[in-house]
Amino acid sequence: QLELVESGGGLVQPGGSLRLSCAASGSSLDYYNIGWFRQIPGKEREFVGSISADGIWTSYADSVKGRFTISRDNAKNTVYLQMNSLKREDTAVYYCAAGGLGPSEKEYQYWGQGTQVTVSS
Repeated sequence: QLELVESGGGLVQPGGSLRLSCAASGSSLDYYNIGWFRQIPGKEREFVGSISADGIWTSYADSVKGRFTISRDNAKNTVYLQMNSLKREDTAVYYCAAGGLGPSEKEYQYWGQGTQVTVSS
């Protein structure tokens, strides 16, 4: 059973950067596409971006394109979300998920517990 754990969230000032990690256990990430989502209380979970299992293909939501970068290190069984030029509206709980590649939550079978990112001065 694949288990995912996010880390790296925290408080950052507008314009700052954070790198989130999604570490896997129980199975190798080599065969899984990975997506990142985020959710603000009271709103639906929003697709942030995804990366293919081989790391060649990435996709991003328009709201983060050019600011966020997804990468992976399969040797470390970890996927990363580098977030630069953070804005207040990026404040959310961030989740990684395995199994899908597109923006629909239904494509993803495994989810982490989430990590809070707060962008505030």
